[in-house]
Amino acid sequence: IMKRYVIIVAGGKGLRMGGDLPKQFIPMAGKPVLMHTVEKFWKWDNQINIILVLPIDHQAYWKMLCKEIGCKAPHRIVNGGETRFHSVQNGLNTIREEIEASGEKALIAVHDGVRPFVSPEVISASFTQAEETGAVVPALPMIDSLRMKQADGSSCPVDRSLYYAVHTPQVFTSDTLLNAYQQPYTDTFTDDASVVEAAGFQVAMVLSNRENIKITTPFDLTIARALFQE
Repeated sequence: IMKRYVIIVAGGKGLRMGGDLPKQFIPMAGKPVLMHTVEKFWKWDNQINIILVLPIDHQAYWKMLCKEIGCKAPHRIVNGGETRFHSVQNGLNTIREEIEASGEKALIAVHDGVRPFVSPEVISASFTQAEETGAVVPALPMIDSLRMKQADGSSCPVDRSLYYAVHTPQVFTSDTLLNAYQQPYTDTFTDDASVVEAAGFQVAMVLSNRENIKITTPFDLTIARALFQE
């Protein structure tokens, strides 16, 4: 079996006194959101190599949470970068040497720290498909009707069956992802798939689970609390 890695990216604002607690640290069902996310991958495969990318000024707080609550999943902590791209790059630089030294291809997933509800089935499908095609994203068909804004300020309907919402974990073979992340950064990189495509690779899709939301707004927090209660 190919060795498996997951780089979990938890960015966000600094921990300021009186400021909002970054979403990944908000406690739900007895644990911070990020701990649920980390443990989700460990429960799926207790041999997976977990790399957690955290801003430097969040690390002491995270370690304290892990000690107090008892994070079951072993993981390595890597410093976050200026953007998500640079954070993923830092995560990859941590594992590049050991992957290259092994002489074997590995599979590397990149996942958002604030997506604790990804299902084990979606993780499995993403890894399985990536082993076959080299690059995969979990995605969902759009439910809403969509309109496209025109240059003159008007808008027109578009065929929603052509559009998908992209989630994580995005999974790649190590050679594909390590190669893609040697490109210089541009602000057209919105996720890992866009970086990989810019390097000339094709990306396949698997179906994501509807609950696999990214917790970013107060509304998302409300949905997350409801999902944890189920």
